[in-house]
Amino acid sequence: MQDGLVGKIEAHPKYAELKRRRNKLGIFLTVLMMVVYYGYIALIAFDKSFLARPVGTGVTSVGVPVGAAVILFTIIITGIYVRRANSEYDQLTQDILKDVAK
Repeated sequence: MQDGLVGKIEAHPKYAELKRRRNKLGIFLTVLMMVVYYGYIALIAFDKSFLARPVGTGVTSVGVPVGAAVILFTIIITGIYVRRANSEYDQLTQDILKDVAK
C-alpha cells in the first residue's frame, strides 16, 4: 500500500516542481552561507589587522560586529527558508497529497 502511494507521489508533476524549487533555494542559500562564512574565515586568516582595529574609542574590535553579522546572516537566511517552506512548499505538498488521495 505505501509503495503505491510513494510511487504516485513521485510521479506527480507538482512533486517534481516541489523538488526543483526546494533544491534551487536550498543550494542558493547554502552557497550564500558558505561565501559569508568562508569569507569571514579568510578575513581572519589573511587580514587579522583589519579585524583587530578598535571600533571607535572603545575596546571592541571590528571582528566582533563582523562575527555577529555572520551569525545574524545565518538567522536571516534560515528565516527566509522557513517562511518559503511554510508558505509555498507546504501548499504544494498539500496539493500533491490531495491529488494523490483521490
